[in-house]
Amino acid sequence: MEKCKILLIHGPNLNLLGIREPHIYGDVDFKTLNNILTKKAKEKGFEITILQSNWEGQIIDWIQDLGSKVDFIIINAGALTHYSYAIRDAITAVKKPTIEVHLSNIYTREDFRHKSVIAPVCIGQISGFGIYSYLLALDYISYICNS
Repeated sequence: MEKCKILLIHGPNLNLLGIREPHIYGDVDFKTLNNILTKKAKEKGFEITILQSNWEGQIIDWIQDLGSKVDFIIINAGALTHYSYAIRDAITAVKKPTIEVHLSNIYTREDFRHKSVIAPVCIGQISGFGIYSYLLALDYISYICNS
């Protein structure tokens, strides 16, 4: 089987991991997280592209430009999760299985975080497991790609 190709997008403020509210987001820094994800993807035989932007338009451009070239998208859209219908529309347009991930459990936090406008167009949502939310997404993709 050909390598599964994954586009992993980190949204706003995720570049501050390890610095920003470690009691909520954990103490693993952004570079370490990406190294862990790259290593895990390689172990599973995946080709992975990892990107981060604080700009909604950049995220949309990546989904549109790269989404057609991958088998799966993993996205942690950060706060954009709760109001970016434009990201939702981009996910819908590329028609690629997308997994929404969050480090924290968004349902135990502020009320505005309880609603995801992206989740209805994703194949699933994983939240609350810290960096393991991403690893669980990779495990699911591994299950699908190797089935």
